[in-house]
Amino acid sequence: MASVLKAQKANAAKAEAKGKGKRMADAMDVDADQPVAKKLKNKQRVLLLSSRGITHRMRHLMNDLEALLPHVKKDAKLDSKNHLNLLPELADLNNCNNTLYFEARRHEDLYLWAAKTPNGPSVKMHVQNVHTMDELKMTGNCLKGSRGLVSFDKAFDETEWGRLVKELFTHIFGVPPSARKAKPFVDHILTFSLLDSKIWFRNFQIVEKDPLQPNGPPQTSLVEIGPRFVLTPIRIFEGAFGGATVYSNPEFISPAAVRSLARREKGGKYNYRKDAEQEQERRKEKRRLQDDELAVSKVFA
Repeated sequence: MASVLKAQKANAAKAEAKGKGKRMADAMDVDADQPVAKKLKNKQRVLLLSSRGITHRMRHLMNDLEALLPHVKKDAKLDSKNHLNLLPELADLNNCNNTLYFEARRHEDLYLWAAKTPNGPSVKMHVQNVHTMDELKMTGNCLKGSRGLVSFDKAFDETEWGRLVKELFTHIFGVPPSARKAKPFVDHILTFSLLDSKIWFRNFQIVEKDPLQPNGPPQTSLVEIGPRFVLTPIRIFEGAFGGATVYSNPEFISPAAVRSLARREKGGKYNYRKDAEQEQERRKEKRRLQDDELAVSKVFA
């Protein structure tokens, strides 16, 4: 009896295998000689880290980006600011092909490196007007781990460096559907606008219904969530965190140069005041009359 059952199971398995193969061949409906095109998978992973010396606002901004991008891997702070060549190796160890590196400088200056590791390209940008989610207290909200649409301004397609930055940001901020922590929902939009040679970042929630009329017809609207910040491109390098310069922003003025100009203006005001005092003393000396022979000082000397 046992041998009969084994034979029946073997025959059933063979028939099922034949049926599966037939169904698969019918579904494919292609010739055996033609090569089958493989479906490309989006396997983008982003390494997020910073240097030593960042402020609490920078740290909160990094936490907000980590919450928005479920395919991000956060690493410890980098001790040295001069050895950026270690970042591609660090990204390789974390199995990441993109890197977002926040670099803190003196006087709370913040710079952002966005790089495609390990071969590049990479963009160095100055971060300004940072507002985190807790600071803004917006009414919008989105599901943590949900995927977001990435929207770009038309002005990105007008310049070569804009198209390059658009492609790089698409790889970094576009959450792949196969991400481990991603949820199968799309409920917010990440927008990048180009104005005055600066990149403006905003995050909006997609609201399907009007909260004032919950039973009315569906009306799609956008509500800002946060965070928000402004990026000023400085240089685009051919490699990851270095290499030949592909683009340099001629309109960018470093914060150190701005502070130096402000100090020079203050020093100019001081010099102007001292020159005015000397000119006043010189005019007084010119107006002073010379003593004649009948002056009191000479008669009663």
